Amino acid sequence: MNNIVQAIEALGLDNPLTFSAIFIGASLMMIWRLNAVLDHGLEGTALGTLVMPYCSGLGNLIFVFILLQSKGQSVDVMTNCLVNNTTNLTFVLAIPALLWGLNLAPVSADSGEGRKGRRPKKAAAAKLEKAETEQRLSRLSLYLTMAAVVFFSGAVWALGQDGFLDFGDGLVFVGLFLFWQCFQVFDVLKHNVRQKKSFSPLFFMDLGALLIGAVFLYISLDWLMTWLGAQKTGFISAKNLGWLSGWLMVLPNALLAVYYGWKRRADIVYSSQLGDGHICIPLCVGLYALFKPIPLPGFFGAGIVILLAATALHFLVIAMLGRLPHWAGWLLMAAYGWFVIAGLDVLA
Repeated sequence: MNNIVQAIEALGLDNPLTFSAIFIGASLMMIWRLNAVLDHGLEGTALGTLVMPYCSGLGNLIFVFILLQSKGQSVDVMTNCLVNNTTNLTFVLAIPALLWGLNLAPVSADSGEGRKGRRPKKAAAAKLEKAETEQRLSRLSLYLTMAAVVFFSGAVWALGQDGFLDFGDGLVFVGLFLFWQCFQVFDVLKHNVRQKKSFSPLFFMDLGALLIGAVFLYISLDWLMTWLGAQKTGFISAKNLGWLSGWLMVLPNALLAVYYGWKRRADIVYSSQLGDGHICIPLCVGLYALFKPIPLPGFFGAGIVILLAATALHFLVIAMLGRLPHWAGWLLMAAYGWFVIAGLDVLA
C-alpha cells in the first residue's frame, strides 16, 4: 500500500482531490461488480442487506481502524456514524424519490394482458403471481430491516444515557450485530433453497474484485485522514473530522441510491441504505467502544430523534402507499437541514 502512495506522490498528485477521486473511483468499481452479484445467487433485498452494507459501509469500518491507530478523538466515531446514518435515511433516500420515485407497490394483477379484458395465459399468470409474491416478501424483509434500525438506534440511546459508551456497551452492540447478520445469512440460504439457487463461482470472483476496491478505499481514506489531521484552522480541519468523514463516506451510498433509483430498483435502494446504517450503528460504534470509551456529541439526541422519525416515516408511507412520495422526500430534506444546523450550532 505504501508503494502505491509513493508512486502517486512521485507523480506530484499527492493532494486531496486525487485521493478523493480514488475513493470515488473505488466505490464506482464496487458498484459495478455489485450489479453482477444479482445474477450470481443473491436477490435484490439480500444484496442490499448482506453485501452492499459491507461495501458502502467499509469506509466507516476503515475509519474506526485508522482512528484507533492514530489515537484520534473518540467522539469523532459517534459523529461519523450519526452523520452517515442520518444522511442515508433522509437526504440520500430523498434524492431518487424526487428524481424517479421509489415505488415498492406489488405488481398489479390488472397489468399486461389482463388490462385489456382478456384472461392472461396460464404461464403468464403464474409468472405474475410469482413476481407479486417476491415483491411482498421483499417488503416484509424491508419492514424487518427498519425495525432493526429502530432497535439498534434505541439501544445506543438507552445505553448512552450516562453520556458515553464503554467496553460493556460495545460487547452488546457487536453481539446484536452478529446475531442480526446470522439471521440474514440463514434467510438468504432459505430463499436459495426455495428457489433452487446456488452461489455461482462468479459470485466469489466478484467478491474478490470488491476486496481490491476495499484496498484502494483504505489507501485513500488513510491519506485523507492524515492530511485532514494536519489542518488546524478553518471548517476543513481536524476539529470537524467526524462531520467531514461522514459526508465523504456517504458518497458511495449516494452513488448506489442514484444508480439503482435510475434502474428503478427501489428494493435495493432502500435495503442498501438501511443495511449500511447497521454497519455504523451498532457495529462501528461497538467495535470502537471495545477499545476506548466513546463520549457522545452534543447533537446526539437530535440525531437519534431524526433517525427514529425518518424510519417511522419510511415505514408508514411504504405500508400505506407502497412508495416514497415527493412530499415525503421534501420532508426528509427539511429534516436533514435541521440536523445539520443543530450539529453545526453545537460545533460553533
